Amino acid sequence: MNNLPYELQLGIRYTRAKRRNGFISFMSFSSMAGIALGVMALIVVMSVMNGFQVELRERILSMTAHMQITGYDQRLRNWKKVYEAVQDVPHVVGAAPLIKEQSMLAFGRNVTGAMLWGVDPAYENQVAKLDAAIEDGSLKELNGHRYGIYLGKDLAEKLGVRKGDKVTVIAPEASATLLGVMPRFKRFTVLGTFSVGMYEYDVGLAVVHIRDAAKIFRYGDAVSSLVLKLDDLFAIQPVRDALAQRLDDTLYVVDWTQQHRNFFKAVQMEKRMMFLVLALIIMVAAFNIVSMMVMVVTDKQSDIAVLRTLGATPLSIQFMFMVQGLIIGTAGTLLGIVLGVALALNLDVVVPWIERTFGFHFFPPDVYYISEVPSKLAWTDVEGVALLAFALTLLATLYPSWRAARIQPAEALRYE
Repeated sequence: MNNLPYELQLGIRYTRAKRRNGFISFMSFSSMAGIALGVMALIVVMSVMNGFQVELRERILSMTAHMQITGYDQRLRNWKKVYEAVQDVPHVVGAAPLIKEQSMLAFGRNVTGAMLWGVDPAYENQVAKLDAAIEDGSLKELNGHRYGIYLGKDLAEKLGVRKGDKVTVIAPEASATLLGVMPRFKRFTVLGTFSVGMYEYDVGLAVVHIRDAAKIFRYGDAVSSLVLKLDDLFAIQPVRDALAQRLDDTLYVVDWTQQHRNFFKAVQMEKRMMFLVLALIIMVAAFNIVSMMVMVVTDKQSDIAVLRTLGATPLSIQFMFMVQGLIIGTAGTLLGIVLGVALALNLDVVVPWIERTFGFHFFPPDVYYISEVPSKLAWTDVEGVALLAFALTLLATLYPSWRAARIQPAEALRYE
């Protein structure tokens, strides 16, 4: 330590020395604790936001494909040829045909709108986890000649149907008959329900066999699209480039970032706003450092005057007091990082303990689809929080240290 510059040695010594003024010591401790609390809160909240983002993305993409190929009129008439063309495309691990249309479902006096998916059980498990979401039954029970249907759990409750009941599916397009224009409809037998954990699907989705959907919507041999699953959901551009060389110009590709762009942008914006709001905690702690450092400068005026008379330059004095503030800020930041990382990595243990101790749930299962607090620690977030805390601490030391550097020895020693 003796090899360190004297400014740094004095700054460290002043930080460790006992204060004549107990209030200054209290301000130092509160500033350090405030920075630690702000850093810990930011790390934990960013981890929870990351966890929610990953959880929502996985739930959405468990039902929807990473990419889909369709025609400009939303019909794909040669889907089997396209299916063969995408088999050896890098990153593509599955493909399945899909018919997707809006419809009306009726049971007794209950009528509601729903999205109707026509799927082929032989292909569907390659791209989605729908089979795992079915509570009682399997996609294999869908048969193109029996007119069976699976309903989202909330959709079934809304209609008041149970397994074995008959629901009427009404197509939005009408047919011309001798009796006039009549809507097309067909009665389906409810084979069971599924629960994905996403309101959009559980309350607004019905699934039938692709042949049944083709009949009621008059698709013939066509489908709405061929949906693809990738081994890396972020490998969108390489797959697009490969598909562009294999598909003709009448087809186009839509990926998950385009389908759910607004949703994920909203989640990202919310994360940024939470970061800014919680950064105010660190900012308040930095203001405490300003107040504490001003009091230290006032308390050490005579020491500053002696150092100036011994040859210390104003820049040396300024650096010495900056060291004190940075030590407090760095200690608070490191403490906050340790506490924040430990808490973020153990939220799955801490949150249930708090719920059991105080007898409440952060996310009641009967209200929220995600009943547990997810957490995903990102070290880039930790680095960003640490840099922010250090930058605010550095700014907080500039004015007090500048004020210390301007103290004139004669004025400071006049009344000593």
